[in-house]
Amino acid sequence: MDNHPDKAQNVISMTQYQPEPGYAVISQVEAYWEALRGTRLIPKRSEVDPRGIEAALEYAFILERIAPGIARLRVAGSHLTELMGMEVRGMPLTTFFLPDDRRTVSNLLEEVFQGPGVSTLRLDSGGAAGRPSLEARMLLMPLKSDLGDVSRALGCLVSKGDIGEAPRRFGLQEQNLRTLLPPEASLPVDDPTLRAPLPPRPVEAKVPGFEAPAVAFDGKAKKPRPPYLRLVKSDKS
Repeated sequence: MDNHPDKAQNVISMTQYQPEPGYAVISQVEAYWEALRGTRLIPKRSEVDPRGIEAALEYAFILERIAPGIARLRVAGSHLTELMGMEVRGMPLTTFFLPDDRRTVSNLLEEVFQGPGVSTLRLDSGGAAGRPSLEARMLLMPLKSDLGDVSRALGCLVSKGDIGEAPRRFGLQEQNLRTLLPPEASLPVDDPTLRAPLPPRPVEAKVPGFEAPAVAFDGKAKKPRPPYLRLVKSDKS
């Protein structure tokens, strides 16, 4: 990512995205999405650059929400094509799941888009003739469209093991949802009891020359008599 100071929102700590063994690309895609997000609630679909997740492209995909609980694959990596044995663009995401789990996945998609939230899923595909057992992880993260609505999602699907005969569909073993909060929700609450007291107001210094000096009261002091009048000139001849 770009480390230029003007693009600090694209640089995040990778320590909070410790990859599960065998699923490092999941953490890479999530870290990339978080870098795009920065201090905002959700990044835009138009901001997603394939070069930013080049090492994970074969596992990544873009979803478009077309109805409540229904999201179709707009872009999909080669790993998803291998799992289904055919081109998957245009297919609903629920195609990758067993019928019993599709309603749960549809509800989860609504949580991702409407919450909004980030979801991680632990999946498995039971073994059969020509189809070894598989385990997988899926990541779903919301995106805004060019119109500003949350109707896109960046995802990643990684399976471990030999795919064998396609198509491979998965059962949902575990799901985790992290609801996203607006940036202001993480600010500390203004508690009046924690406010620092105001410093005392300084005593204003008296300006000399604007008041008469104080005179101590003395009960024995006498008021001076006014001077007697005296004639200083006479018009008599």
